[in-house]
Amino acid sequence: QVQLVESGGGLVQPGGSLRLSCAASGSIVSIYAMGWYRQTPGKQRELVATVTSGGSTNYADSVKGRFTISRDNAKNTVYLQMDSLKPEDTAVYFCRLSSYYGTNYWGQGTQVTVSS
Repeated sequence: QVQLVESGGGLVQPGGSLRLSCAASGSIVSIYAMGWYRQTPGKQRELVATVTSGGSTNYADSVKGRFTISRDNAKNTVYLQMDSLKPEDTAVYFCRLSSYYGTNYWGQGTQVTVSS
């Protein structure tokens, strides 16, 4: 079994920054990619950013130029640096780990609130 533990969420003013972390532990085999998704009430979970084991990244258009995803393969940890935050970035952010076998694992989510 794989466990994902997220941290770093909180309340920040518009224009501020937050850094999310997600550490994976357990029976980790052949990680293909790790990433961040977010969800607001009544809406589907949406992709924010992903990074493969080879370092290739993908971002949602809404966060390009403001968010940066990075990964420490040795620590099985993925980070999301969020700068220039906007109220519309308010959501629960979820970490996901995807294996080469097609299995996805999710974290419990961390709340990010952008408000003055």
